[in-house]
Amino acid sequence: MQPSVPSLLNGSCRQSSEQLFDTHCHLDLPELSTDLPAFLTGAINAGVRRILVPAVEAARWPGLLQLQQQTSALTIELALGIHPWWAHSATEAQLGVLADMLRAETGVCAVGEIGLDFALVQADEDATKKLHQWQQTLFSAQLSLAAKAGKPVVLHHRKSQPALLAELKRQQFSQGGILHAFSGSTAQAHAFLDLGFKLGIGGTISYERAQKTRDTVRKLPLSALVLETDAPAMPLAGFQGQVNTPAQLALVFSQLCTLRSESADLLAQTLWQNSLTALQLPS
Repeated sequence: MQPSVPSLLNGSCRQSSEQLFDTHCHLDLPELSTDLPAFLTGAINAGVRRILVPAVEAARWPGLLQLQQQTSALTIELALGIHPWWAHSATEAQLGVLADMLRAETGVCAVGEIGLDFALVQADEDATKKLHQWQQTLFSAQLSLAAKAGKPVVLHHRKSQPALLAELKRQQFSQGGILHAFSGSTAQAHAFLDLGFKLGIGGTISYERAQKTRDTVRKLPLSALVLETDAPAMPLAGFQGQVNTPAQLALVFSQLCTLRSESADLLAQTLWQNSLTALQLPS
């Protein structure tokens, strides 16, 4: 059920010194949608001024468009697509609907959340193979739709970076976008940066055990990075077991400040511009 949000916010919330863009937040999932006004107020109080909401399945596309139209005081951007976790229920007919919506809906800036998740397994090897093959078919089709529409993509990955890169190169995809939930080495990062992508940096960097990712984020050019929460999932260290919220983006930003040598003001300004660039949005 989609929330009724005729007037979520009145713009009177306390302003923060930083202007932050959450490039990955699932506001329509039930953990957040049941008390959306409060979560959005908390986000604004934390300095969040713009949120990209990526879809996970076709059934949610109309509700996301409604949410975007009804929300004020911060800007909601949308990515429409089918997440690999929902691939089992996706149909070819939905791809046709997506193509039509990408042509018709001016408020859709990207295709997502799409990608490959080879960590998902079925009861037996044959069923798992079929699921992964269908994921690849679905990803390839959605990537092609994004190219035809001239839109960037928001990529999901688990145990699938080589396959993602292979398909991006096979299609010679040139619109770029965001590699969601980056965790990995400098070499892995540059493989996507070389194809025009930004890297989504979230709560992973708050964990001491994620030293490889933290070291990579420390060394990469600042132009490579954007911020995200993946709320309601992926809570930061110290918040395990709790619902993640877009307000936690301020803590992700704070963690990033401890890893980088740039000033907080420069970080905030550059991350904001990186987000606009990745999603092909006007300044």
